[in-house]
This record gives sequence, C-alpha cells and structure tokens, in this order.
Amino acid sequence: MTDTALAGEQSPAAGPVVVGHFEPGSEEWHAARRNGIGGSEIAAVVGISPHESRFSLWHRKQGLIAPVQESEEMYWGKVHEPGICARFAELHPEHPLNVAPTYAAAARRWQIANPDRIWGPDLLEAKTARGAEGWGEPGTDEIPVHYRAQCMQYLDVLQRRRCWVAVLIAGSEFREYLVEYDPAEAQILRDAGADFMASLAAGARPDIDGHTSTYQAIRELPDGLDDIDIEITAELRDEYFAALDTAKAAETERRRLAAQVLDEIGTGHRAVVGRQLVATRTVHDGRTHSLQPARNRSAA
Repeated sequence: MTDTALAGEQSPAAGPVVVGHFEPGSEEWHAARRNGIGGSEIAAVVGISPHESRFSLWHRKQGLIAPVQESEEMYWGKVHEPGICARFAELHPEHPLNVAPTYAAAARRWQIANPDRIWGPDLLEAKTARGAEGWGEPGTDEIPVHYRAQCMQYLDVLQRRRCWVAVLIAGSEFREYLVEYDPAEAQILRDAGADFMASLAAGARPDIDGHTSTYQAIRELPDGLDDIDIEITAELRDEYFAALDTAKAAETERRRLAAQVLDEIGTGHRAVVGRQLVATRTVHDGRTHSLQPARNRSAA
C-alpha cells in the first residue's frame, strides 16, 4: 500500500485503471463516460446538481436525448483552466503539476474520474465562478456541494486523500480550498451510483421532478406531432391549473418586491444585509438593466 492510497479503505487491487487520455468534451471523452458516471455527473445522480437532474442524466445515458451542449459558462471554465492551474503551480512548487488521464475504479468500471490535474499525492480541480456565493473562507472545504461530490468521487477512484480546489472568482480573485476524503460520504456516492446504473440496465425511468433539465428533457423526447387528443387525469389537470395560478401570483409578488429592492438600492450596486449579498443591480447605458438575486439565499 502506497502512502497515497487510502490505507484501511481499499486494497491495491481496487486501484484506478487508466481508460485513456481524452480532450474534455470531445467525442472520445463522451464515449468513455457513456457507460459510466463521471465526477461531474454524480451530483445529478444524488439530486444536488444545479445543471442536470437524475431524470435527464438517465435519458442521456440511454441515448434518448442529446449530450449536454457546451454553455458559455462551460466554455470559459475550460479556457481559464490552464491559467488557474498555472497560478496554483506558481504558489505551490513543492510538487509537479501533471495533466490527468481519465480513470475508472477497477472494481466499479462505471465509476469514472477525470481530475484536472495531479499534484504530487493530491488532486487539483480548477473552477471559475461569477461571484463568491457558495464559496466559504479560503483554505476550508466550504465549496458548492456539487463540486464536493465531484472531488469525493475522484478521491475514491484514485485512492487519494486530498483534492485541492482552485477557483477564479469574477475573473480576478484566486482562492484555494481543500476537500479531504470521507469514507462514509464516498460510500453514499458509490451506492447511489450503483443504484443508478442498475436502473439503466432495468430500464427503470426516474420519477419526474421540478428540475429545469427534467422539463427540457421531456420537451426533447417526443419526435413529431400527432393531431390527436390525449386524455389525462382530472387530478393532474387540477394540480397543473393550481400551479399556474400559484406561479402567476408568485410572479406578481416577485415583481413588487424586486421593485422595492431596486428602490432601496437607488444608484447603488448591491443590496446586502450585513455581509450577506441579497441582490445585484446591473446597469446598461446609465439605466437599471436587471436585478440579479444572490444564488445562495437563506433568511437569517
């Protein structure tokens, strides 16, 4: 057992297997993950991803909807990755920083790991963020929960103890965080991943939830249009109509309160309560363009 392995947790025989060296987002990269679960996908499996739901991921894995298209956020994250890693290497010259291949756990070939870099005995993930919401004090493990799940899966597959997360916030603030391996947490992700893979094999579709990507997946599934009527239950009709009424009332109230917040901000930039960001006012051509609420919201 090497000093980088998780002594007492896994045996060397259960170590990682190199699947290949692929450009992230390439067809080869997607193909390597098609029959498994990547680190960026495990959060969707356990229902904590802001970008993907269990339902939409299941349908992608079944080939029923298209792979995720690269967003502007994903594009710029990829563009900034080398610079973020270079800054980390400059600040931490103790070990070489190496580009990592794609790995799979030997005992669980569905469990895929594609860390950004390997730094000596540790891993490194490079992230970008528009703002500091969701990121705690530098040096802690207080990072967005879906990134934590990603780090935990990578540590589990590679049998490493620590994953550094270097983030560039708002294009100019560099921070570092440290996630340490937690056997109990890793086991939860393993069990959830195995259950998800079993549901794929059994053709057991996940329940529909309220995630945006679930709705988008359902919109993408039908092919063509038949000019026919489809009978649905009265219960579903009533719940749907009630939700529309509730949403309309909530939108009216949201506009009223947004106007009140903007009125309080005046010519300011941000609304805060103490150190908590509430909303940000954006301006185009000298006039208010929008009011963007903070991503992480909770009452004191």
